[in-house]
Amino acid sequence: MSRPSDASLAMIRQLIEMPTVSRDSNLDLIHWVRDHLKSLGVSSTLVHDASGKKANLFATIGPADVPGIVLSGHTDVVPIDGQEWDTDPFKLIEKDGKLWGRGTSDMKSFVAIALAYAPQFLAQDLKTPIHYAFTYDEEVGCLGAKQLMPVLAKMPVKPAACIVGEPTEMQVIAQHKGKKSWRVDFRGFECHSSLTHQGVNAVEAAAELIAHIKSIARRKRDQGPFDPEFAPPYTSLHTGVVHGGTALNIVPKDCSFLWEIRYLPQDDVDALYQEVVDFARTRIEPEMKALQPDCGCSFHQISEFPGLATDDHSPIIELGKALTGANRVQKVSFGTEAGLFSQTDIPTIVCGPGNIEQAHKPNEFIELAQLKLCEDFLDRLLPRLREGKTGLAGI
Repeated sequence: MSRPSDASLAMIRQLIEMPTVSRDSNLDLIHWVRDHLKSLGVSSTLVHDASGKKANLFATIGPADVPGIVLSGHTDVVPIDGQEWDTDPFKLIEKDGKLWGRGTSDMKSFVAIALAYAPQFLAQDLKTPIHYAFTYDEEVGCLGAKQLMPVLAKMPVKPAACIVGEPTEMQVIAQHKGKKSWRVDFRGFECHSSLTHQGVNAVEAAAELIAHIKSIARRKRDQGPFDPEFAPPYTSLHTGVVHGGTALNIVPKDCSFLWEIRYLPQDDVDALYQEVVDFARTRIEPEMKALQPDCGCSFHQISEFPGLATDDHSPIIELGKALTGANRVQKVSFGTEAGLFSQTDIPTIVCGPGNIEQAHKPNEFIELAQLKLCEDFLDRLLPRLREGKTGLAGI
């Protein structure tokens, strides 16, 4: 059975057993990584959030005056609330050729293997450097990466390329969908439910807009545009959370819901959003305001990340294919921080161990064979870094 090194397994255990749910601080993990790298003679730059309770880490192994390759991963994981686990999610368990624990697939294993290779990177006289970029709060909107990008953009020598190690079963991903999400707050006018003609029902107004969002989703499903390499092969709209009302015999005053658009790179997400806003302003609000002028709705964007659309002939694509043995690249519908690196003019691919199907679920796991494939990937990269033959010159 393909099995990763003891060094990688020990590093994965270290990171998995440091809980870093997005709502909590990640500083214990970041400080541990900083101190570990310092013990190897590698200095790190920390980029904190406004609260000072979370931080990104950026570090370089190799020459500082040469554009290098970023190995990037997020340090946060999703919550375990309400999930039924067969094991302690924050204790690494090896069983049946798999490692079980929160973050094994998404995506601490990649971060851990990259760190486990630090001594090997240091043992070589690298002509092309390796950069580590480990971020916070990817799971709630790529918040950490958004703070890190301005730092990278101002570097005297910016990285030549980036590999984001999200779980792709070590397949090279050149494109993924972008996402924007919003909260909509409806304000109605409450009264006794026997006198509905005197009230403005916020829940029903919200439901009308949700139904309109669903109608747009059906249109995109049926009319496209389409790209069969994505699943689903069209832009999707989705409402995920609704809160409203206090009692059945009260016409509800308030209702809020969360919705999102995950869009193909060629689609116009802003036009779709405006279509929803226009429906609310012209079809729903006039009826509400006719009874009570201060009724209506407001839109608040809560998250966004850009899609990724790296050219199939980009040198980083060619390098990724060479390191994996793939003869083609693929596309995925889930989002990553890769689009932010790409927007910072750092050509980027997504390629990492594990399967996204395991992410965010109870009993999350990663196969040991996937970890070995990730090590094989870095083993093939190492001599290219040592010799400066990555094919990235001139990007």
